[in-house]
Amino acid sequence: MIGAWWQGLSERDRRVLLIGAPIVFVLLVWSFVWYPLARAREQLQVRVERERSDLAWMQQAAAEAANLRAKGARGQVDRQGKSLFALADVTARGAGLATALKRVEPTGSKSVRVSFETANFDALIGWVDGLGRDYGVLATDFSADRVAGIGLVNARVVLEEP
Repeated sequence: MIGAWWQGLSERDRRVLLIGAPIVFVLLVWSFVWYPLARAREQLQVRVERERSDLAWMQQAAAEAANLRAKGARGQVDRQGKSLFALADVTARGAGLATALKRVEPTGSKSVRVSFETANFDALIGWVDGLGRDYGVLATDFSADRVAGIGLVNARVVLEEP
């Protein structure tokens, strides 16, 4: 069937098909296979470079964050020679927790336990956050029980200096 069709073509048509078919095949392969793959490869190379740049920035930022963490925020405010015991007492009173502060007791050479009764939870959390931010003091244990009243808790906090 194809042979009869081929024989029915003029010599000129056969020459055009013999030369044109491979050219059309090459163009189709280039446009539907090679060109899309080449573009995707270029886009991936650009993306990889961008990701490498982002990674380098992130590594630099992580090193800077580790450096700042090592220095600690405690360098921002001088403790003026206060022990952790005195610092916990003074800052709790300064945070508006004076009436709720019931006990500050040492639990080790670098730690204290602070007990509160009917303390405002928001003020308590702000106090713990401020100790960490301003003095580098860590709250290693925190427990709170809800009491009668909105936002009031009985709490125990163990503070440690680094």
